[in-house]
Amino acid sequence: MRLLLNWFLSAAALLIVAHVVPGFIISGLVAALVAAVVIGFVNATLGLVLKVITFPLTLITLGLFWFVINALMLLLASAVVPGFQVRGFGAAFIGAIVLAIVNALLRAIALGASRGDSP
Repeated sequence: MRLLLNWFLSAAALLIVAHVVPGFIISGLVAALVAAVVIGFVNATLGLVLKVITFPLTLITLGLFWFVINALMLLLASAVVPGFQVRGFGAAFIGAIVLAIVNALLRAIALGASRGDSP
C-alpha cells in the first residue's frame, strides 16, 4: 500500500513541477506515472552510484551538488519516457529543486493524514 502511495505522490509531484517549471513537460497522468517509475529506478541504481562517487564534492558544496545529479537523472529519464520532456539542463536543475520541495510537502501531508495528524 505504501509503495502505491509513494508512486502516486511522485507522479503528482511531477505533474505539479510541470505546471511550475518552464521547459519541464509531462503530457498526462500516464506519462507522469511511467516517469515516476523510471526516475525511481534510475535514482536507485545509477543515481546511487553517482552520489557515492561524488560524495566529496557533495560535502564541499554542502549537499547542493545532489541537485546536479538529480537534474542529470531527470534528463536521462526524459530521454526514455515518451510524453516526458525536460528541455535543457537549466529546466532539469530547477525542476530537481522544485521536485524535492514538492515531494517533501506532499509526503508530509500524506503521511500526516495517514497517521491522523493535522497538517
